[in-house]
Amino acid sequence: MPLNLLDLDAAGLIDFFASLGEKPFRARQVLRWLHRFGEHDFARMSDVAKSLRDKLAVLASVVPPALVSDRLSDDGTRKFLFDVGNSNAVETVYIPEGDRGTLCISTQAGCALNCAFCSTGKQGFNRNLTVAEIIGQLWQANKALGFDPKGERIISNVVLMGMGEPLANIDNVVTALRLMLDDNAYGLSRRRVTLSTSGIVPAMDRLREACPVALAVSLHAPNDQLRDRLVPINRKYPLVELMAACRRYLTAAPRDFVTFEYVMLDGVNDHDGDARELLRLTRDVPCKFNLIPFNPFPNSGFKCSKPERVRRFAEILIGAGVVTTTRKTRGDDIDAACGQLAGQVQDRTRRTLRAIPVVAAAG
Repeated sequence: MPLNLLDLDAAGLIDFFASLGEKPFRARQVLRWLHRFGEHDFARMSDVAKSLRDKLAVLASVVPPALVSDRLSDDGTRKFLFDVGNSNAVETVYIPEGDRGTLCISTQAGCALNCAFCSTGKQGFNRNLTVAEIIGQLWQANKALGFDPKGERIISNVVLMGMGEPLANIDNVVTALRLMLDDNAYGLSRRRVTLSTSGIVPAMDRLREACPVALAVSLHAPNDQLRDRLVPINRKYPLVELMAACRRYLTAAPRDFVTFEYVMLDGVNDHDGDARELLRLTRDVPCKFNLIPFNPFPNSGFKCSKPERVRRFAEILIGAGVVTTTRKTRGDDIDAACGQLAGQVQDRTRRTLRAIPVVAAAG
């Protein structure tokens, strides 16, 4: 079977070309054609030696995930659905805002972490995506979106916040990240690529050593008792370990803070006391908070916190000097908002849905 070149970063391409008796600069040439220009036809790679093009036509291929659908929201958000085989599909969301265009990429088909408030977890875990399937989302979106009037790519930022837990697929994710950052490929800066994790501590340390990009942590609770219920991975890596991993990560991170994501669940984690407890929890971690209004989906068992409650919660954090933003809901009319990916899916978890008990917090 031909080797899919989208599975290889620069080092991988150099090794492959060396096996063909080719010099390293040929790998850089092909890398530019593949990713900078989005070319899949070796015959059109005009500055590559014809002898190499002939070899590649036999031994290699360029196969991104196939586009199944492309839906546009009223607010300009665009959701792509990609076929990754065996009846699995993943979703990728483009979010335009001002002079910035952000692409939200998936890293797994389904998710095994079973966060209580996330619809993706309801379809269960199917498999990790390959490098070609991860970077192929960016490859395909670039082709679909094109360039702005100045000739610049529409996509300026990438966030690994789609379906799946990126650090549960760390080897393929790191290779894809290296392609995103490579000047011969997408040329994104580390500050413009953000990985979101629920807190797999050993993999956070590996990412810090291998390819540190901006870090977002799905926190969602101020104490272990509540987080154990909302984010079950916390039972393995509790908050004291997670906060220590965040501090270690910042020694190599491109930004001098961690973003803590916090979905606002009515009556569950949105009390004034929860906000104050968050401040105590994170006092030794340079951070900012991104409050996320919960996006409902059928049988979730949760409701979104009321706007006034979100505002009051943010006021407490801001009053303590912590930068706090509230995420605008984008693309919810096409099920592209945070927590809604996998929108209309069959529940494959075979779990009984139940509401998370409310933990009382002092106001």
